[in-house]
Amino acid sequence: MELQNATPEQLTQWEQALASEYEQHCQQNMRLDLTRGKPSSEQLSLADALDGILKGNYTSANGIDARNYGGLEGLAEARQLGADILGLEMEQVLALGNSSLSLMFLAMSVAYHHGFNGPESAWKNQPVTKFICPVPGYDRHYGVCETLGIEMITVAMTETGPDMEAIEALLACDPTIKGLWCVPKYSNPTGTVYSDATVERIAKLGLIAGEGFRVFWDNAYAVHDLSTTPKSLAPIMAYCQQHNTIDSVIQFASTSKITHAGAGVAFIGMSADNIRAFNKVWSASSIGPDKVNQLRHMRLLPNYEALLQHMQKHAQIIKPRFQCVLEHLENAFATNDLGQWESADGGYFISFHTRKGLAKDVVALAAQAGVKLTPAGATFPYGRDPEDSNIRIAPTVPTVEDVDAAMKVFVTCVKLASVRQALKANAQ
Repeated sequence: MELQNATPEQLTQWEQALASEYEQHCQQNMRLDLTRGKPSSEQLSLADALDGILKGNYTSANGIDARNYGGLEGLAEARQLGADILGLEMEQVLALGNSSLSLMFLAMSVAYHHGFNGPESAWKNQPVTKFICPVPGYDRHYGVCETLGIEMITVAMTETGPDMEAIEALLACDPTIKGLWCVPKYSNPTGTVYSDATVERIAKLGLIAGEGFRVFWDNAYAVHDLSTTPKSLAPIMAYCQQHNTIDSVIQFASTSKITHAGAGVAFIGMSADNIRAFNKVWSASSIGPDKVNQLRHMRLLPNYEALLQHMQKHAQIIKPRFQCVLEHLENAFATNDLGQWESADGGYFISFHTRKGLAKDVVALAAQAGVKLTPAGATFPYGRDPEDSNIRIAPTVPTVEDVDAAMKVFVTCVKLASVRQALKANAQ
């Protein structure tokens, strides 16, 4: 189907055929959800051994009773696992709570209201605070900024990471920019893995940015490989040490998509000075994290090697779903200009681009046919995709059979919306 050179008669015939196909989908009364990157029940079941794993033994490796108060920074063995995930030393990592998003919000609140370098460094002291957001990106990151009233500036995501020339130019002329969001491995939703050169340039941003600048390095998919030969991500803190910018990067990870999504362990990694500032606020609101849950995790995943073996089981479950999506996209759009997509070797998403101005139409058509997709615009700050073209596909929760059914609907919706757009343009 090539729309560019199609006659009005051809477009009309295609529209009629696709409309009939679409109506058949609608009559199937499907209820399929591809909206969020959640683990499937099969994946969650991989960690069911957590239930009862302690068998009455609540003592940590260094003799701490995990049932009691205290241990503000988390169990040492849990911190070590977080350090292995993030490429840090154990002393640079805190194991807290069950959500890295909560830690991101808390870290940004510390920076905004209290300052990591004393009260005078609090971002709220300046008339406006800005954050750089590579797009398409993660909607929950934008929610953190919106809640704190932080203005978001977009830069494009490239094949090697965010557009570093644009970021460096922005920082060089605007000291009110106080941060940068990053999902450095299998970026949400494009699946991009930052190149070594990009990682080093991000580590050097603290040399040109205004005072108090922080990179929020959300390494959510650090061990979520689908390929047996995955791309590696350079450890950013090694570059920060080389360029004397260790305070400028705060790292995050969690087991939310590794064990039980709502009952995992979250990690935050940063310099000693940043930890002191963070703990000053954290200690005012907590008597310590859930160390019993941390101990359960350490009995299930006692070291990094055990973690990687566990993630291989996840890959076996997820990979067929991704392959199904990619096969549908390849068969439907490889030889035309109706859609483009990024193929990832890991993570939880596939990013699809319709022709300009069609993402909302496609999402609406799919919803009417019983397939829920992430709202168009969600991958951009304030929900505004200037080209109305990006759609995030999250295939992990449905069965492979349901993903196959959903993608048949999705392909039909993209084609139908595209033909109708061409017919409308032809009539003007």
